[in-house]
Amino acid sequence: MLGLSKMGGLAAATALLGSAGYAAVASVPAVASGAHVCSGSVSAPGVLAGSFDNVVVSGACFVNSGPATVRGNLTVLNGSALIAAFALNDQTGRGSSRLTVDGNLQVDAGATLLLGCLPTSFACIDDPSQSSPTLSSHDKIEGNLDTDAPLGVVVHNTWVGGDVSENGGGGGFNCTPTGVFAVFGSPVYSAFEDSTVKGNLHIENVTSCWMGIARVRLAGSFWLLNNQLADTDAIEIVENHIEGNLTCRDNSMAWDSAENPVTGFYPRIPQPNHVEGMRSGQCVLSSPTTKHGKPGPGKF
Repeated sequence: MLGLSKMGGLAAATALLGSAGYAAVASVPAVASGAHVCSGSVSAPGVLAGSFDNVVVSGACFVNSGPATVRGNLTVLNGSALIAAFALNDQTGRGSSRLTVDGNLQVDAGATLLLGCLPTSFACIDDPSQSSPTLSSHDKIEGNLDTDAPLGVVVHNTWVGGDVSENGGGGGFNCTPTGVFAVFGSPVYSAFEDSTVKGNLHIENVTSCWMGIARVRLAGSFWLLNNQLADTDAIEIVENHIEGNLTCRDNSMAWDSAENPVTGFYPRIPQPNHVEGMRSGQCVLSSPTTKHGKPGPGKF
């Protein structure tokens, strides 16, 4: 599981990004559509703070200077990156940062989203103690989170009022750092963890290194279809509470267990899901806990 164990390099690198004192690029006040544009580069990111009707992210944009509220929709354009995993106001040194989107959040092709953070699974970028984090940022999307062939989507400690979808994209069937992830020294991956989704969750046709869906409270159903991940430990689907159905088909592998921190990959530690509806496909019986073991006998 990536989480804190395999993501230590990312946490350290992003902590440097959050504290390196890079100059903020002022967001462009308006475009033809009337949307506010947050624009910059990783070394000089734009900063989104305050309240806006609609927002477009072009390049790199940080939410690290207090609360940011989008009353309409937020779009992350092709190849851009929105990083909203900061707990503090790093510009003034006082207050906290978080992102609220009253409409939908759209992540376009090749773009990256880092949203939300908490001590137990994904340390906030600006937490002063990356080894023993204590800070958190709880973010909110009232509408849908739609991603169309993104590079990677990493969501923690976030409430989503609608549906969540990831269709296509990823960094390819490898674990080579690419794009924004290369800046962090991390393989490309997607994760939805420690969050609440009031609609459905649909992940399909993603080809990347690793994927994890963990401890999500899902009011609807979950479809996991034709995703190919290069990491042997992917795809981890653990400890979720799913009120609807769970359907997994044509994926490279699906695990409802975690690697053992003492012995390594095996024997795996079962972390079964609670599913109130029907289970079908690869996610019916629990995944093997030993090498060459068989699925089951328990539920996935």
